[in-house]
Amino acid sequence: MAATNWAGNVTFRAARVRRPATAAELRQLVAESPRLHAVGAGHSFSPAADSPGELVSAEGLPPAAQTGRGGVRVSAGMTYGQLAPRLDRQGFALPNLASLPHITVAGACATGTHGSGDGNGSLATAVSSLDMVTADGGLVTLSRNEPGFAGAVVALGALGVVTSMTLDVVPAFRIRQWVYEDLPRRALDEGFDEIFSSAYSVSAFTTWRDPGRLSQVWVKHREDDGWEATPRWLGARLSARQLHPVPGMPPGQATQQLGVPGPWHERLPHFRADSTPSAGDELQSEYLLPRGAAVPALAALDPLAGRIAPVLRVAEIRTIAADGLWLSPCYQRDTVGFHFTWRKDTAAVTALLPAIEERLAPFAPRPHWGKLFTMPPVTYPRLADFRELMSRYDPAGKFRNAFIHHVA
Repeated sequence: MAATNWAGNVTFRAARVRRPATAAELRQLVAESPRLHAVGAGHSFSPAADSPGELVSAEGLPPAAQTGRGGVRVSAGMTYGQLAPRLDRQGFALPNLASLPHITVAGACATGTHGSGDGNGSLATAVSSLDMVTADGGLVTLSRNEPGFAGAVVALGALGVVTSMTLDVVPAFRIRQWVYEDLPRRALDEGFDEIFSSAYSVSAFTTWRDPGRLSQVWVKHREDDGWEATPRWLGARLSARQLHPVPGMPPGQATQQLGVPGPWHERLPHFRADSTPSAGDELQSEYLLPRGAAVPALAALDPLAGRIAPVLRVAEIRTIAADGLWLSPCYQRDTVGFHFTWRKDTAAVTALLPAIEERLAPFAPRPHWGKLFTMPPVTYPRLADFRELMSRYDPAGKFRNAFIHHVA
């Protein structure tokens, strides 16, 4: 049977998936294979990880996590769900997590995946060094502040196969999470900055079925920030029950709410590590825009509400801090993300995306590399430097695929 991604919408063209058990085996495999590409947990909805030759997964490598003065050194194939509890037991934390902990560290960083929070960068910003097998089977280490490092973290697997990463850590902390329902759209438009700066991490959800309100706002507060929930907030009401962001999904699959304190890794994601993430039967798209464009960009999408709602499960609005990683969608600009969780109808979604992209075009959108999009390639300011990195580490194009040729 052909291998597919998690959603089943991408059938990989690669002849087989290789899972080496040691770093030495991986290096030999890379050296001998004419074409291959690294694949993570398969949670990308785009063909970013495909290869005309072979796929190689790091999940067979020993799942090591070693904490030291420089942070935590992590095997690339580990998921955040595997890593985070280990860190917490040692008194450490990562600055932020994505909405689901089921993704691998290397795959998430390579595609610019992120969580939410005005002061929180994408997951890739925690990387201080990485070890990578290059096209000839050699092993190189790149560290922060070295030439080329900023192009090697969010690299779509185009430079080599990452075997391990060192991530910045902070002291472990606890989070309390509340959900507010039925936020008036006017309150979002008038108080966007107030809402998204109100907590360590904030996410707003809408189904686009009622243009006058947002269905839920999730606020994740550090336990030590002194914030207390009120029954009403900016016109929204405090939920007295556990909720799931996707209508109709079991609330128990979402992380604990109602202000119950818990470890960072059990509150920052929306979905529990031992449950199905999101809807489980879906497609996804996401567009990342300059933070200041949030309100006018939402207004630009309003005329499409009647087309979006029938295909949509839920849409999420998040904010992310700027970074300096060359291919990061948050490169050099504080960012707002418009995330769409679609019903699994590839034809309907593909037909709708060009209209969404046309509406967002005046605001310089950048697509999430691991989600579905149809817009032309974005010219990143450091794209020429990234192409030079590809030529340096992979002169024959061993790791390149149709997706990379298209976008870079």
